[in-house]
Amino acid sequence: MTRLLPGILAMALTVVASNILVQFLFGNWLTWGAFTYPIAFLVTDVMNRLYGPQAARRVVFTGFFVGIACSLIGSQVMLEYGPAVPLRIAVASAIAFLTAQLLDVSIFDRLRQGVWWKAPLASTLIGSVVDTALFFTIAFSASVTLFGAGNDAAISWAWEGVPLLGQGTVLPLWVSLAIADWGVKLAIALIALVPFRLVVAKLSHKTA
Repeated sequence: MTRLLPGILAMALTVVASNILVQFLFGNWLTWGAFTYPIAFLVTDVMNRLYGPQAARRVVFTGFFVGIACSLIGSQVMLEYGPAVPLRIAVASAIAFLTAQLLDVSIFDRLRQGVWWKAPLASTLIGSVVDTALFFTIAFSASVTLFGAGNDAAISWAWEGVPLLGQGTVLPLWVSLAIADWGVKLAIALIALVPFRLVVAKLSHKTA
């Protein structure tokens, strides 16, 4: 368990930071949390490479429970339009995180014997697509009606019709947010290959 502690702490810190930074806008289509959350995939992949899928899943579940704790705290903070973290956003975040991260672990493990970059890149890209699709659909799509009128009212701002990314077809605001978020995740998936390679090389010597 001690060997997993750096990964557990890194995952917990990433989840907490992302839950805080998601409250602050970066431009019109992103929050600062969009830049920190993808680090969770990097942490998962490093742990998977060094210690295997079972260890990586333990780190993922740590992040999952930390995320739930953050959501519970946020649900008690009341803002003008309701709690800072409405129920449907909390549920969307939990489902998206756990599904995408566990999928990342499985894909990485299947590809781990190939060239070094294939497993982290493929698992992160696919996991990011699933994470974005699940989170934004459950959290904001008007077609999801399971959470009641109160929760829908808290996220009604996301249904405002705006040009796609400021210049395309008029669609609900959340669609632009989802596409921008997905784009950042893809970019970071490529950039993260560098620290992945460096961290794995350094820690491999220590664990050898």
